[in-house]
Amino acid sequence: MRLERLTHNKIKIFLTFDDLLDRGLTKDDLWKDTLKVHQLFRDMIEEASEELGFEVNGSIAVEVYSLPAQGMVVIVTNEGDYDDMEEEFADDYIEMQVTLDESDDIFYEFQSFEDVIQLAHRLHAVGCLDGALYSYQDRFYLHVPQEPPIPLDNFVALLAEFGNPATITIHRVQEYGKRLIEHRTIEQLVRYFRAH
Repeated sequence: MRLERLTHNKIKIFLTFDDLLDRGLTKDDLWKDTLKVHQLFRDMIEEASEELGFEVNGSIAVEVYSLPAQGMVVIVTNEGDYDDMEEEFADDYIEMQVTLDESDDIFYEFQSFEDVIQLAHRLHAVGCLDGALYSYQDRFYLHVPQEPPIPLDNFVALLAEFGNPATITIHRVQEYGKRLIEHRTIEQLVRYFRAH
């Protein structure tokens, strides 16, 4: 499980499928309202509290994104405080509003353009030439075809060396970001940026 603070009241949690298996859960279990799933969310909030100082006061919104062969991204937003009268009952209770989304898109976020260039050389070597590249809020985003030329697990492992699964939708990046290269991104990056 990997944790990252996004804002003062919002965190991102990345769970691999191995993390789920370690807790006796499968990807399909997350779509169900079970005791095990509630315990998983409690564990995540507790770990976020310890590692990031993320305190939950009142209700939280939980958005769960399933990513192909990668795992789950969970965005937790602390939505506010209870009234004083309710606080005494809030000790062992977290009100959650859960939104679930499953995507087949392979959409990755990168801190720097250099990371994208290095990845492009690795992907080119395994026969991946296509994709679209965007920039949005000082980050770079690569959208690659659903059918990579190598097994999906290996493909995702390559992407994960240089970036992270994007937790915002491709639609948001397409609408508000800037399209840098629309087609055959990997091929063009390798052509214009030779390996050093």
